[in-house]
Amino acid sequence: MINDVDDAIADIATVFHWQPEAFHQMSFAELIAWREKARERSENHEQ
Repeated sequence: MINDVDDAIADIATVFHWQPEAFHQMSFAELIAWREKARERSENHEQ
């Protein structure tokens, strides 16, 4: 589980190349869901 909102934002931004403004209106649940999608995409890309 993610421990820090900043880490989640960094993970998402790294994978999807989103700007910081994309996260302003996101709920915590949305942020965690997108972070999971970023993790899955990153793992699939490494295989």
